[in-house]
Amino acid sequence: MLRNYTHDIFSIQSEDDFQRLALSAFRYQYAHNLIYQKYVDLIECNPSKVNDIYQIPFLPISFFKNHRIVSGTQEPELIFGSSGTTGLRSFHYVLSADVYKTSLLKSFELAFGPASQFAYVCLLPSYAERNDSSLIYMAHELIQQSKHPLSGFYLHAEDKKLINVLIELEKTQQPTILLGVTFALLDLAAVSPMPLKSIRIIETGGMKGRRREMVRQEVHEILKKAFSVDVVYSEYGMTELLSQAYMHADGLFHAPPWMRILCRETEDPFAWVPPGKTGGINVIDLANIYSSCFIETQDLGKVYSNTSFEIIGRFDHSDIRGCNLMVI
Repeated sequence: MLRNYTHDIFSIQSEDDFQRLALSAFRYQYAHNLIYQKYVDLIECNPSKVNDIYQIPFLPISFFKNHRIVSGTQEPELIFGSSGTTGLRSFHYVLSADVYKTSLLKSFELAFGPASQFAYVCLLPSYAERNDSSLIYMAHELIQQSKHPLSGFYLHAEDKKLINVLIELEKTQQPTILLGVTFALLDLAAVSPMPLKSIRIIETGGMKGRRREMVRQEVHEILKKAFSVDVVYSEYGMTELLSQAYMHADGLFHAPPWMRILCRETEDPFAWVPPGKTGGINVIDLANIYSSCFIETQDLGKVYSNTSFEIIGRFDHSDIRGCNLMVI
C-alpha cells in the first residue's frame, strides 16, 4: 500500500483523490497501528463499513502522551516532543524523516513560494533550547534551503545582532521570513519597533507563561503597528502532525491538499458541525501515515471550506501549547 502512497498524497488534485487516499490510510493504520486498532474496536466501529472520511474514527491527541503511536515496525528516524507546559509531554515517533521534510517544504511553498528565495530570521526561544522540537527542525530545514548568510536562530529579542540583521535585510529588500514564537515577537515589538516592509512575519503561537494570553487579532494588531506591516501570518502545526497550515491576509488558515480540517460537536466527538459553526478541531494529515493520520485535537475553531479554517481557542483544562494560538 505504501509503495506509491507518499507520491500520491503530494499529488492530490481532487476530492476523490483525497477520499481515496484517506480511506487507504485508515485501513493501513487500522491493520498496522495497534493502539489505533484497539481504539477503533473499543468505540465499536466496524472498519469494513467506513466508506467516507466522516466515518473515520479520530484518535484523541492525548494518546500521544501515554502511548507510542506508530504504524509500522521500523525504528523512528526522528522523535519529537511537545513543550510539556503542564508537565506531561507528548512524543511523536517519526519513522520517515523524508516524508516530514517533503511535507513541511511543500506546505511552505504552497503558502509563500519556494523556500530557497527567502532569508530566515528565527526567533524561537524556549524551543531552541530543546533538541526534540519539531518547530526547530522545521526552521532548520528552511534555513538549509535558504543558504542565505544572514539566516539563523536567535534567542532574545534584545539581541543586537538580531536587530542589525533585520535592519540589513530590510535595507537590501531581501525577501525574508521572520519566524517567531508569539511572546518573543511581542518582546521585539516592545524593545525595537522598526519598519519591516520586505519581511514577512510568521508567528507560531505560544506565550509560555511569559505574557498574558491574548487573542490572535490583538497580537497581530500590535505587531502590525510596531513593524509597519499590513499582514502578520500565522502557522498552525503541532508536535503530533507532520504538516502545517498557514494564515494569510484573509485571517483564515489554509491547509495543503493532503491536510483536512473537520469540526466536531463539543459535546459529542462523533457528530459534526456545519461550516461556520464553532466546534472541536479534528485533523486529517495524510503525511502522518507512519503514526496517525486522524487526530482529534483540543483546539476549538470553525471550518469554512475544505482547506480554510480558523482557530478560536482551546477546550477548558487543555494544555496551552506552542504552535497553536489562542485563548478567547
